[in-house]
Amino acid sequence: MIDSASHSAATNPNQDNAFRLDGRHALVTGGASGIGEATVKELVRAGAFVWIADINIPAAKALADSVGSAKAIHLDVTSPDSIANASARLDRLDILVNNAGVGHVGSIETTEPEDFDRLLDVNVRSVYLVTRAFLPFLFAATENHEAVGVIVNIGSVSGMVGIKQRFAYCMTKGAVLAMTRQLAVEYPRILRVNAVCPGTVQTPFVEGYLDKFHKHNKEEMRAELRARQPIGRLGRPEEVASLVRYLASDEAAFVSGSCVTIDGGWTAA
Repeated sequence: MIDSASHSAATNPNQDNAFRLDGRHALVTGGASGIGEATVKELVRAGAFVWIADINIPAAKALADSVGSAKAIHLDVTSPDSIANASARLDRLDILVNNAGVGHVGSIETTEPEDFDRLLDVNVRSVYLVTRAFLPFLFAATENHEAVGVIVNIGSVSGMVGIKQRFAYCMTKGAVLAMTRQLAVEYPRILRVNAVCPGTVQTPFVEGYLDKFHKHNKEEMRAELRARQPIGRLGRPEEVASLVRYLASDEAAFVSGSCVTIDGGWTAA
């Protein structure tokens, strides 16, 4: 009988270095909290240097101090000037994680134009603006190093299925998935572009939503959020971050244009 551990080590001598990002430079938008914060920690743990891009610069600085191989950078993803100022501070970028986003509750009837426009600005237009601004760095990463430039967009199952009272949010996350696929096709040998599509994850984002829209029945709604995911619980930011790390690594070299669910079985049910 062949010992499986020994066989695995023999066939993969670099197993101890799997999913490593040593020497890579990454930038995570909305990196100071929630999924962004967990992603920063995971990329640093994998050996990367990470720019923590956020409008909450005190939180970004505190996180940078705690993880070590990172720096805070002020970034308003809706502002071309802010994006230009941030890009001027970089001299290299190998991995871009478009994570910043906002939510909204409402049907098409109750979604006001200003709400619609805000979600378009933060969830869609920002991905265009940030990606376009940092694209030259990602192209240079491909030219100067063995690995191609990597973009990981944080999408949502909301971009894949319809969810009641999430008209604008579903629309914007669907657009993020469309951009992901288009970029992967446009630059197939220069960039790898993928999206992570979480279900409901236990983050300040979700807590803020519960506080704003379900203050009177918070625990009841929390139970509903758990129940719609067959696994019976909310996701953890660290679980999403691990998937981002995989997609950024060389082990995912053949993965591009994919929208990968991490949703406790929600979209399979």
